[in-house]
Amino acid sequence: MHNPPIVLASTSRYRREQLTRLGVAFEVAAPGVDETPRPGETPRATALRLAEAKARAVADGRRDALVIGSDQVAECDGEPVGKPGTHERALAQLARLSGRTVVFHTGVALVNAATGRARVECVDVASTYRTLSGSAIERYLLREQPYDCAGSVRSEGLGIALFERIVSDDPSALVGLPLISVARMLRDEGVDVLAAGAA
Repeated sequence: MHNPPIVLASTSRYRREQLTRLGVAFEVAAPGVDETPRPGETPRATALRLAEAKARAVADGRRDALVIGSDQVAECDGEPVGKPGTHERALAQLARLSGRTVVFHTGVALVNAATGRARVECVDVASTYRTLSGSAIERYLLREQPYDCAGSVRSEGLGIALFERIVSDDPSALVGLPLISVARMLRDEGVDVLAAGAA
């Protein structure tokens, strides 16, 4: 029996690199979803809604596939923490987050396009930043240039050194795709990544 095609509904190179770690063949498709939070929507609710919306947007055109969507929204003290975009904003952002805890809410959805069934969950990573000096922030930014990363953290690189500690059931969620959840969701749909990777 052949497994259905797996499609990652994302243009993120970070998520693509992560999914590669599971050793399964997959395609990539841009979901084209408006990521604007709704008025009054919590960061966690935004992440869940957008993860499913991305997966469903791609599944609509792929009736044979298992489609994975994911979205991450960070918050600190109830306020969203976005991607800085520029060096100056990243400097200010890291100075503000120094010594504080940011929760990265990563929503993930797997939609079986053949049945329409969606599995959706959110994995939280509570990340406490070290107390950072201005010179340390500057050196980090010049080396990593994490301007497209929420909280200015490129956690798969030097960004992990910004943290004093992280607490999560699935630390891989910090990068943007909770691999424990994805492996479980695929297994529930009949795709065992351990068996698929060995094939």
